[in-house]
Amino acid sequence: MYLLGYDIGSSSVKAALVDATTGVCVASDFYPKTEAPIKALRQGWAEQNPESWWTYLKEATASILAKSKVNPSDIKAIGISYQMHGLVLLDKDDKVIRDALIWCDSRGVPYGEKAFNDLGAEKTLSHLLNSPGNFTASKLQWVKQEEPESFDKIATVMLPGDYVAMRLTGEKCTTASGLSEMMLWDFKENSPAFFLMEYFGYDPSILPAIKPTFSEQGRLTEEAARELGLVAGIPVTYRAGDQPNNALSLNVFNPGEVASTAGTSGVVYGINGTVDYDPRSRVNNFAHVNHTADQTRIGVMTCISGTGILNSWCKRNIAPDGISYQGMNDLAAKAPIGSEGVTILPFGNGAERVLENNQVGCSFHGINFNIHNRSHLLRAAQEGIVFSFMYGMEVMESIGMKIDKIHAGHANMFLSPIFRDTLASVSGATIELYDTDGAVGAAKGAGIGAGIYKDNNEAFATLVNMGEIHPAADRTPYLEAYARWKECLAKC
Repeated sequence: MYLLGYDIGSSSVKAALVDATTGVCVASDFYPKTEAPIKALRQGWAEQNPESWWTYLKEATASILAKSKVNPSDIKAIGISYQMHGLVLLDKDDKVIRDALIWCDSRGVPYGEKAFNDLGAEKTLSHLLNSPGNFTASKLQWVKQEEPESFDKIATVMLPGDYVAMRLTGEKCTTASGLSEMMLWDFKENSPAFFLMEYFGYDPSILPAIKPTFSEQGRLTEEAARELGLVAGIPVTYRAGDQPNNALSLNVFNPGEVASTAGTSGVVYGINGTVDYDPRSRVNNFAHVNHTADQTRIGVMTCISGTGILNSWCKRNIAPDGISYQGMNDLAAKAPIGSEGVTILPFGNGAERVLENNQVGCSFHGINFNIHNRSHLLRAAQEGIVFSFMYGMEVMESIGMKIDKIHAGHANMFLSPIFRDTLASVSGATIELYDTDGAVGAAKGAGIGAGIYKDNNEAFATLVNMGEIHPAADRTPYLEAYARWKECLAKC
C-alpha cells in the first residue's frame, strides 16, 4: 500500500511515493531539472503558466513509477503541497484566463495597503490576523483594475494547489487554510471573509467549495489517470500550502512547535494556540493544517523572499565558475564570523512582509577593497539571510511565540554548516534536522486524510532525526554581527 505526494513549487514539481506501512519513501523525483522559468515582465512581477505545473507533474510521476516499479493500483491516496499565495483564474469552461501571479509577485501591495487603511487596522487584523498586504486577494484587485477584460471572464479563483487538484479530480474546491493564505478567511466568523470581498467588489461565487484539509477532496478521473499512468478513482485526501505542509512534514502540529525551511524563500513557522497578531502585521498568520473552529492552531510565519535566491545569485555572479554549493560553503568558511565587517541585506526578491511590505532591495555594506574577497561576500550573504530570519523571529516572539527548538529538513540552505551554526547561535535555539521533504509530507498527509493513519504521530513515527546543532558556547561574535546588520537595515 502506497501514498503519492506532490509538491508544486515555483522552481520545480516534486513527486514522492511512500510505503504507507514502513513510512519509507521508495521513489522521488522532480521536474524540470533546471529551475522552472518565472516571467518577470516588469520589476516586482512574477508569473508562471499553470499548464507548466501539470506538465512537470506528469514527468515526475512517470519517473517515480518507473523507478519504483510500484503497481499503480496499490496507490491508495494522493496529497498535494503547493506554492502559497498564487492566483489562478478560470473562466466558465474551467480554462486558465491568464498566467498565474505567483507568491513573489508584488503588484498587489498598493491595493492591500489601501484596503488596510480604508477598513482600519482593528477590523482587518482582528478578522484576518494580517493586513491584506500582497496576498492573493490583493493580487486579484490588480487584475480587476489593470486587466478588466480578464477580470470579467472570471468564474473561479484558485490557489496553485486547488488548480492541480482540479486537474487530477475535476472537482473545484479549496480549504479554510487555503482561504486564510489568500486573506479570504474570517477567523472571527469562521467563514470566508465576505467583508473584504465586498470591499474589493468580488462576487463570492468565484470561490470554490470548502473542504477540510484532511478529507476526500475528489477522485482521480479517467482522463487524468491516463495522462499520469495511474488508476482512476484514487482519492485526493490532503492539500496544504508549502509552509504549513513543511511544518506537517516535520511533525509540527502543536503550540510552541517551530519549523523552518530555506529554499528560494525562507521561512520560520511556529504554531500558536491562541488567535493573536502583530499590530504592524510584519508576520503572517494562517490556519494551520489542523486548525478547526474548536481547536485553535494558527501558523505564525516570518517569510523572507530573498533567501536561497540570493545564494544562487552569488553562485552565478560572485563565486568562481563551475563551483558547487558545497564548494561555496568551503570558500565562505575561510572568512571569520561576521565576515570582517561586510554586511548584506538580502531583500532583492520583491516586497518583504517583515519590512511592512517595503522593497528595500539587496545591498552590500562595509566592503574594504584591501581586506575583503569572495569568501567574505559569500559568508556575509548567508549571515544576512540568517539575520533576516532572526529579525522576523523577534517579531514572532513579541506576540507570544517562544522559539527554543527549530525543526528543519536536511535540505537547501540547511545543508550549509555556516547557515546552521549562525542561525542556532544568533537565536539561541537548537536546530533538529530531519530527513524529509514536502512531497513526502504531502504523501503522509494523504495517509492521515484517508484514515490510513489514525493521527500525525502514527504518520510520522518513522521520521529520522539526522542530528542537532546547538548554539555556540560564545555567541558574542554572532550577536555583534547581527547588531551591525540591524543598524544597516535601519539606515536603509
